[in-house]
Amino acid sequence: MKKTNLLNSEISFAIAKMGHTDQLTICDCGLPIAESNHRIDLAVTKGIPPFLDVLDTVLTELEVQKIYLAREIEKESPDLMKAVIKRFPETPVVFINHEDLKDRVKFSKAVIRTGECTSYANIILESGVVF
Repeated sequence: MKKTNLLNSEISFAIAKMGHTDQLTICDCGLPIAESNHRIDLAVTKGIPPFLDVLDTVLTELEVQKIYLAREIEKESPDLMKAVIKRFPETPVVFINHEDLKDRVKFSKAVIRTGECTSYANIILESGVVF
């Protein structure tokens, strides 16, 4: 049995395949996901599972060197933005327009869809190295 909190085999496999600078997206239930992306759909119903719970679990396995957030999160969901940034005290945060974020998602190795309904609850995690 795995030692970390992450039990979802698809997410664990996606992280295991990632290299330096590869990207993984965790999104709310409304973000459009391209057919070409590997979609890991965890959404059960509105709010389940929550975005932050999924993020926290992914962070038990993924080394992150940079994050991307939609610029709009600052105005529309400031509490969520603060909660996200708190998890990355030493990590560069790049704010981009939501439309640019949606375009950038297309390059993610996988997209994890949550049941989150908070506006702009989307993050792109750029993989770092552990050595």
